[in-house]
Amino acid sequence: MTGKALALLATLVASAAAAATAWTPVGLCGGGALYNPAVSPHDPKTLMIESDMGGRYISHDGGASWTLLHQGQITSACRGTPPLFHPTVAGTIYATRGDGAADLLVSRDNGTAWTPFAPEHQPRAGLISRIYVDPARPERLLIGTASGRLLFTDDEGAAWHEAAGIQGAVFRIVADASSPKARRTYLVGTAAGVFRSDDDAKTFVPKSRGLPEGKPLTSFAGGSGPDATLLYATTPCWLADGRLDGGVYVSRDRADSWQRCMNPRLNVETRRTSEWAGGDLPAYAFLTANDANPRRAYVYCAGTSYFPPNHSTHYRTDDAGQSWADVFFVDPRFKECNVALDWMTSYRGSSWVSWPESVEISPADPDFLLRSDGMFLFWTKNGGKDWLAGHAPKATDATDDRDITWRNNGLVCTTTWHYYVDPHEPRRHTIAYTDIGFARSLDGGLTWRWWGPGKARELPIPRAWANTCYELAFDPQTPGRLWGAFSGHHDIPNENSIWRGTGRSRQPGGIARSADFGVTWTPLRSGLPEAPALSVVLDPRSTPARRTLYAALYDHGVYKSTDDGETWTPKSQGLGAPENLRVCRIQLHPDGTLFALVTGMRVPDRGPFTEKGVGLYRSADGAETWQLVNASYPLLFPKDFGVDPADSKVILIGACDAPGAKAEQGGLHRSTDGGKTWTRILRKRRTHFGAYFHPKRPGWLYATACGWSEAPDGGLWLSRDGGSTWASFPGLPFANINRVDFDPNDPSVIYVTTFGASVWKGPAEP
Repeated sequence: MTGKALALLATLVASAAAAATAWTPVGLCGGGALYNPAVSPHDPKTLMIESDMGGRYISHDGGASWTLLHQGQITSACRGTPPLFHPTVAGTIYATRGDGAADLLVSRDNGTAWTPFAPEHQPRAGLISRIYVDPARPERLLIGTASGRLLFTDDEGAAWHEAAGIQGAVFRIVADASSPKARRTYLVGTAAGVFRSDDDAKTFVPKSRGLPEGKPLTSFAGGSGPDATLLYATTPCWLADGRLDGGVYVSRDRADSWQRCMNPRLNVETRRTSEWAGGDLPAYAFLTANDANPRRAYVYCAGTSYFPPNHSTHYRTDDAGQSWADVFFVDPRFKECNVALDWMTSYRGSSWVSWPESVEISPADPDFLLRSDGMFLFWTKNGGKDWLAGHAPKATDATDDRDITWRNNGLVCTTTWHYYVDPHEPRRHTIAYTDIGFARSLDGGLTWRWWGPGKARELPIPRAWANTCYELAFDPQTPGRLWGAFSGHHDIPNENSIWRGTGRSRQPGGIARSADFGVTWTPLRSGLPEAPALSVVLDPRSTPARRTLYAALYDHGVYKSTDDGETWTPKSQGLGAPENLRVCRIQLHPDGTLFALVTGMRVPDRGPFTEKGVGLYRSADGAETWQLVNASYPLLFPKDFGVDPADSKVILIGACDAPGAKAEQGGLHRSTDGGKTWTRILRKRRTHFGAYFHPKRPGWLYATACGWSEAPDGGLWLSRDGGSTWASFPGLPFANINRVDFDPNDPSVIYVTTFGASVWKGPAEP
């Protein structure tokens, strides 16, 4: 590369870095599924983790703060392998990306920039379930796949060689440190068993003597040092003549033989003893060990009791399985509790920590173990004596939940629908969430708390409604008074709900009212079906003592209240179709026109999208009657819409391509004559979401895109001329954008809600 080219590259990198610093994640951390934590063997402060929503995160300060890596560099591949820090070359990291987890990438600057292997150097072996570099032969890179293949290269993919004899999805790979470098012995654990190669990974043979015949493995780990190679395996447990069999096994002779090591300190119960137990029998999985001390190993067990003993926990052995001790006591009601509280556990006074998604150990430190699950990240740096909550740094030293707030450390993996700045007290901010429902801030978004605080540590709305808060409506005259749309059905109208969902939702939901800024809530059930509530709007022209409100109930249409929400009446004449009343959004224009959007529906499951009922509707008489706005321009999968606040005839609809449809409808569609004619004015991805008018800058219009489509240009664009020309936001690191919300006190700031990375605060223009 020439000097001029290098200078240009440096300028581009610096510009991207400067743009990225303009964006700040906001809200609670964690709250979404986290996978594949990894620790550098060269620097224990360098960590990586990823989410199931596309985000890949790195920390260089031991987890105190995290950076979401730009989606143009690397995205998550949570079904596949954890990233691998090269054991001898500091700063080199291997990883995969995308849902297929089949393509290898490498970073040579400790995780900042990522480069895919050249196409001709890719292994082309399917989903990669484990990457391994032999520490004694640092040029030897091995990969195992979910389909039971093992390949290796000594030149970063210029030539790949496939081993013979492997079966089953590969869990982990261990090199026997005592074997000669020129003819290494490798041991591989898969779902089908344990396999060994004594000829440098050319051929493998099964090594299962002592393991239960006909039982799959649930996990495998091992370590090899100067003194010993020790291997560990787990199988499902079962009852044999009333006694527990299966569980944890160890090999001390390079897998020639295996011995069961279920001593009494492990859970050997034959029945569950509590309703909230992990299962009827103990279930062992997620083994970890390393070369630094092969005698140390950890295993997770889903327990037969909720409370100790025999609770769900991690066990540790320091003597190769001869003895074990439980080291994970997560619930604050346990007298042995040794896990830091997070925002959910603090509020509830009990734990909701579940079966892990991933458990990994530092390759250099047997005391450093990390576990991630469907919402949280915990780690211990002292062998399980105590655990930190990596997703929930406290912002205060308080111990009473009523006084605790939580700061954002960048580990953001939640889906958000709206960000609100309170119209009466601008330091009060609120986020409407999927999966965790609701959070609020009293200091302008610097620190946050989940719900409450409540007196009885119960959620302030019915638990079955609490998964998602889709929308809030604030009383424009009465401080603290607001209404919320809540639902047990999440992620509407994004693909994971719409593509897979047919017929009526089985989940409940409803509308609730608060008089104290969202601390407590009153459910408003009279006249409403028990169904997901996706939208609620208030008519500011109505009497303050008896507000008029409109609500969208998924599958049931629009409902109206003229008495503050105390009672509701269905108002769906002319709206949708009997088989499709999937109203997902209502908006009230300043001129009094009411709009409601009915989103798409697949019939049958994963079948074609129906045309029945789908579209944007308008009412000029307070929801008494409705007319289809886009009758001449049908769309099968619209997600959201925007209406020019200065002219209700200027309407925009965001839509996605509908699988199986003849026409590509994904994009942003505009009408300037009230729906008589339409034009698609933007198509950056197959999965557009919506359009949002800047309230204080006429002609400024934002478009968003969100979903399972390629995102080379990101997911957010700005037009300063009403939609004629567009500019992207290259510094925004995340690509799946739901909506744009605005700070009423600062027109230079926008809040971007996302499908999987919380909220991002940033500049109103690129």
